[in-house]
Amino acid sequence: MTRTLYGYAFLEEFVLLYPVYALLFRDTGLSVWQISSLFVLWSITGVLLEVPSGAWADAVSRRRLLWIGPLLTAAGFALWTLFPSYGAFALGFVLWGTGGALASGACEALVYDELERLGAAGRYARVMGRARAAGLLAVMAATGLAGPVFAWGGHTAVGAASVLVCLLAAATATRLPEHRTPTAGGDGWTATLRAGLAEARADRSVRGAILLVPAVTAVWGALDEYTPLLVRDTGVPDALVPYLLLLIWAGATAGGLLAGAGERLGTKGLAALLAGAALALAVGAGAGTVAGIALVALAFGGFQAASVLADARLQQRIDDSGRATLTSVAGLGTELTTVAVYVGYGALGTATGHGTAFVWFAVPYLVTALLLAARGRAARG
Repeated sequence: MTRTLYGYAFLEEFVLLYPVYALLFRDTGLSVWQISSLFVLWSITGVLLEVPSGAWADAVSRRRLLWIGPLLTAAGFALWTLFPSYGAFALGFVLWGTGGALASGACEALVYDELERLGAAGRYARVMGRARAAGLLAVMAATGLAGPVFAWGGHTAVGAASVLVCLLAAATATRLPEHRTPTAGGDGWTATLRAGLAEARADRSVRGAILLVPAVTAVWGALDEYTPLLVRDTGVPDALVPYLLLLIWAGATAGGLLAGAGERLGTKGLAALLAGAALALAVGAGAGTVAGIALVALAFGGFQAASVLADARLQQRIDDSGRATLTSVAGLGTELTTVAVYVGYGALGTATGHGTAFVWFAVPYLVTALLLAARGRAARG
């Protein structure tokens, strides 16, 4: 199963449109306001569908949703390539957001259930960490390949390649194993949604695990969008910015690969990991130097590992029947927190500069680390 999962994770992110789709929008004549409205539409689609799609994944075949998702994304990219216009871009983002929502929750639930069936649930963090690392490697590879392909065939070639990769991802998803029996009945997904939310209300440990996922995942995931600006503020030439970004992505990739070793960490160990990563982020971003960027890369590696471990803690605490539902609830929390970080960064970055804004956003991780450490002491007491 793992090799198929890693292939699926790689193909999901090996999209050559990623680094150039903003250029496609501008070349089509869209204004900055129109481009921003497309991103908002994309986010709203994910927020609205995140939890219902998770409940659906618990009620039907999770593998089915994992291959339907890339097909919807492929359709969206095909619209962009064949009919470049604001309406086609908007519909494409809705399709892309829907495809992403279908996979969110379903993938984690399927992997955990299959590992549990094999008596290997303890390997979940290691497996998912490697899957996330595969996705980051795909992003780096797509970024490097997009330039030559774009130079050769323009937006049409980049779009066609992206559609093809999505189709390959869908084909790969059909090879993932699934041995669970979906919920029967026409109201299966609504009943599953109610049952999953009831479990979260009734079990304090489940609620805590759900809240931990966005607390660990959202801030650094949002900050990643601003790393080019942070790197540029070190004073390096623009031509060197991509190479320093590769250093940051390499740090996050290493964090995913090392997440398995962190499975032995208890609550206090996770708190120490978050605190160390937060300090590295604050010192590195505040330094405003190239050496500081290396510390930011180290911090992102710690946050990536902690994100995988937070997901693993959630999977260990929830019931099989509502696994995708509650994973999607955590995903919704991450989406909403990410939007809040974007808004907060807009204010902080404008008032203080990028380095100082990054330093301030290390504070939530220190708070989370302190809460986890206090919880660990209480559990021992």
